[in-house]
Amino acid sequence: MDEAGLLKNNRNDAARSAYSARNLWSGFLFGLGLIAFIDETVFHQLLHWHHFYDKSTTNIGLVSDGLFHAFSWFATIGSLFMFADLRRRNALWLTKWWGGVLLGAGTFQLYDGIIQHKLMRLHQIRYVEPILPYDLVWNITAAAMIIAGAALIVRTRRESQ
Repeated sequence: MDEAGLLKNNRNDAARSAYSARNLWSGFLFGLGLIAFIDETVFHQLLHWHHFYDKSTTNIGLVSDGLFHAFSWFATIGSLFMFADLRRRNALWLTKWWGGVLLGAGTFQLYDGIIQHKLMRLHQIRYVEPILPYDLVWNITAAAMIIAGAALIVRTRRESQ
């Protein structure tokens, strides 16, 4: 590589390091928004398995779904503004960003599966017996995303040293 190319790579590496946390947070918010959007679209709207809040009337359930949907879009759009800013600054670190995406998606899904489904009982994945297979698939998938995201983030830490 010539001297100009080496200098450009060093500047990109410095920018990525300076904006490392922003890469992670942008990915995290995108993953959170994306998985919430998929949950809302597939399980709430297409399959009609549940609403965000099932302890009241169907109308309240639909309003809660709308608020949940708005939240997911705010997270997604906010993360994409951060992503665009990182690209503009030549500071985008895709490996770290994808690690954040998986970590955000898995964290949201695990929070939903444990806190909202079991502790708060806002809704269940599906109102069937036995519910255990649904819970296992939901939470194991969440844990797998968290582990994969953490592995990517750890890999970026090693790359930066």
